[in-house]
Amino acid sequence: MKKIIYIANVRIPTEKAHGLQIMKMCEAFAASGREVELITPARLNAGFKNVDPFSFFKVRNIFRIHRIITIDPRFLLKFPAGFYIKFQSLFFIFGLVAYLLMKLDRHSSIIYTRDHYLLPVLKYFSDQLVFEIHDMPSKPKKYISVFEQCFKIVAITQGLKEELVNLGISEQKIIVAPDAVDLKDFEIADDKNEVRQKLGLPLNQKLAVYTGHLYDWKGADTLAHAVKYFNEDASAVFVGGTDSDIKHFKNQFSNNDKIIIVGRVDHKLIPSYLKAADVLVLPNSAKSKISKLYTSPMKLFEYMASGAPIVASSLPSIREVVGEQEVQFFEPDSAVSLAEAIKKVLADISLGERLAQQARRVVSQFTWDQRAKKIISTFNE
Repeated sequence: MKKIIYIANVRIPTEKAHGLQIMKMCEAFAASGREVELITPARLNAGFKNVDPFSFFKVRNIFRIHRIITIDPRFLLKFPAGFYIKFQSLFFIFGLVAYLLMKLDRHSSIIYTRDHYLLPVLKYFSDQLVFEIHDMPSKPKKYISVFEQCFKIVAITQGLKEELVNLGISEQKIIVAPDAVDLKDFEIADDKNEVRQKLGLPLNQKLAVYTGHLYDWKGADTLAHAVKYFNEDASAVFVGGTDSDIKHFKNQFSNNDKIIIVGRVDHKLIPSYLKAADVLVLPNSAKSKISKLYTSPMKLFEYMASGAPIVASSLPSIREVVGEQEVQFFEPDSAVSLAEAIKKVLADISLGERLAQQARRVVSQFTWDQRAKKIISTFNE
């Protein structure tokens, strides 16, 4: 079996979801019997100094992480958006090429990456280049040739596959593999009130919980605006976000005593916050293509594994995974529709239990190990 070399221009560890997804996939590939090496840049990450990535992400230490020594031009962060990442990526490519030239036989390894801008370089280093696509490049036609040269393309949604096919990419080259979850992370013995006491959350309120980033297309603001339509005994809890986004969100909404802004927490605590919920909210916006068609939210699979009922935006990207038997849908970007959906689930206990039980049954099909095996099965070695 060929070794899998996963190349990712990311900080590891990181508070962002892509770090968790990459680490979980490397673990799953390794658990299938493959030798796996994750290659990342040695980028500065002051918030995670001396933090072990395997412990941070609750991933077994069964694969190697190699950090490419490269220039991290953080002084460019003060310039307009895009300057830093363009130069940082260029320096990473220089270091990566030097490493691969010394270490790699193009016939001995499968190269796997999520970074489309690395494809024109990586195609020279492996006969089997696999690209996992999470969003379309801003100028996708520039990448048609290199997409065609990939051995396989892993699309996280059917919407992404359709975009690629419309560009002329062979349907046979594309594997649709949504994101996944580690079910054992959500087996919590404590009951809801015990978890709330440990987390300092109110015991006398119905809690609608959102976990994740606070970017516009995530729709967290829709939930914040929906709070004014809640019944008196209900509040909204927000967990996650970058420091700057949390600060902005607090400036907007912290004066509302029915909004609890927890901020960023260790990912190990996310299952506990989900356990504390009466209803979980996935409020993605329909205004963005990435949200409407491309995203496969890991929080959806985590919500499904938690055992709590879910209220979600009615979007094609979400409906690829779940239907009305698993979640209560609402009209995207409508605070009124979201509030009504939440109130419906909170008022009908049997409905909430039925949705949660069915979601839990369905999510058993979406584990990281199953996802890795599906992808590997197409390698035809």
